[in-house]
Amino acid sequence: MPFLLLGFLFGAGFYWLIARNPPAALSPAPTPAAVQARAVTARADLSDFERNNIEVFRAVSPSVVNITTVEHMASLFSRRITEVPRGTGSGFIWDADGHVVTNFHVIQNSDGARVTLADQSSYTAKLVGAFPDRDLAVLQIEAPKDRLPPIIVGASENLVVGQAVYAIGNPFGLDQTLTTGIVSALDREIESVTRRAIRGVIQTDAAINPGNSGGPLLDSAGRLIGVNTAIYSPSGGSAGIGFAIPVDEVNRIVPRLIKDGRVTRPTMGVSAAPPDFNESLGLGKGLAVVGVETGGPADKAGLTPFKRERTGGIVIGDMIIAIGDVEIGNFDDMLDQMERHQPGDKVGVKVRRGDKERTIEVTLGEPE
Repeated sequence: MPFLLLGFLFGAGFYWLIARNPPAALSPAPTPAAVQARAVTARADLSDFERNNIEVFRAVSPSVVNITTVEHMASLFSRRITEVPRGTGSGFIWDADGHVVTNFHVIQNSDGARVTLADQSSYTAKLVGAFPDRDLAVLQIEAPKDRLPPIIVGASENLVVGQAVYAIGNPFGLDQTLTTGIVSALDREIESVTRRAIRGVIQTDAAINPGNSGGPLLDSAGRLIGVNTAIYSPSGGSAGIGFAIPVDEVNRIVPRLIKDGRVTRPTMGVSAAPPDFNESLGLGKGLAVVGVETGGPADKAGLTPFKRERTGGIVIGDMIIAIGDVEIGNFDDMLDQMERHQPGDKVGVKVRRGDKERTIEVTLGEPE
């Protein structure tokens, strides 16, 4: 009982103490003086660089599109087929007929694609043609021509390291994103989805991220100079090293895709040895011909392949060392030159046999 009385007296005393001296948190706050907004400081005019950034974006962004690939999936409980978004990428309007250029890897392994224009109108796209060796593809949409402003095409042969560039695309699905940078290097080489080398590639430090693929790389005049294609990034995000297919290559391939749906590479009718063949025989630079198709272009022109004797020795044949004025060091070099011609074209092929060189004329054939 004394303990209960002691507890009661202690609690009453504590309550009386709190009532006489309330905590600061329970006390009413003093009324603050009226708070005024800070005065706004006027800014100076935009710099020439800033104004150019704005002008380039305003001029070119209507030509840049967002591409969403889809996969067709059947319902488990009905026969209904639904479209499921699969991935995103970028592209740009090539002409008023609705042709859209993008990377092949953007639409690879998809069942279809939708193209969303800058005004947010969306259209189902059809595949016109693709060239995986150069990671390029052309889609087409049916949209009003006044919504299809073609991008302005520039040139890439006269680019210099250090000049300003702009990239517009849809990184991580964030459409109509502008990034700026410079040409960091030229004549880089990357690998296509078919493991063919893509040469003459532009390197840039403009931020390129997943979703930028297929979008345009622009010069300071807002002209197309490349198609953003790949990044070097251990983390998967921009690390300041992006790559773009040069526009001169794009401008050579896209018209052929629109016309034929594919790039028709003429043939010479030869098969070539791997690089270590040259090294093992000390043949030096060039493409060793180890097979000639009977009746083919090379056969008609008089090319002779390397042959193996019954005794195991090697009979020296022809080595292709140049096509036109372009040196040939490997099979990729030869394919690159074939892509620049059509079946029926006559080309000068420089060959070496032993220590003797000669140039022969070869009429390129149709592919099988």
